[in-house]
Amino acid sequence: MGDSVDRLYQAVLAARTRDPAYSRTAKLIREGMPKMAKKLVEEAAEVGLDAVQGNREAVILESADLIYNLVVVLVEAGITPDEIWREMDRREQLYGIAEKLPKNQGEFPVVRATPFVRGVAKVRR
Repeated sequence: MGDSVDRLYQAVLAARTRDPAYSRTAKLIREGMPKMAKKLVEEAAEVGLDAVQGNREAVILESADLIYNLVVVLVEAGITPDEIWREMDRREQLYGIAEKLPKNQGEFPVVRATPFVRGVAKVRR
C-alpha cells in the first residue's frame, strides 16, 4: 500500500499547479485547507456509516476516497508519506503493529525494545 500512497502523493503534488478548471485536485487545493479537511471528514464518516450498514463494496470505494483526501491534506500540510510510515514504525516498536497510540499515556505501560543482548531482547518499562 505504501507504494500506492507514494504514487498518489507525487500525483497530488504535480496536480497542485494544474488548471483547476481541468483538475479536481487542483480545484480542491485552491479552495484551501478548510475545504480539504471537510472532504476528509466527510469521507471518514461515509466509511464508518457504510461499515455499520455492512456495505462492503461501499466501504472499499469510500476508503479509496478517504485515502485520496488524506493525501491531499498531507500534501498541503507539507507532510510526506515517509513521515507517516516512520511514525507507524515508532508506534509498532512501542505498542505492536495492531495497537493504536493511547490517548492517555498512563493507559498502557510503555514497552520499549532495546537491542538484543546475547540473542535475548531486553524490555524496559
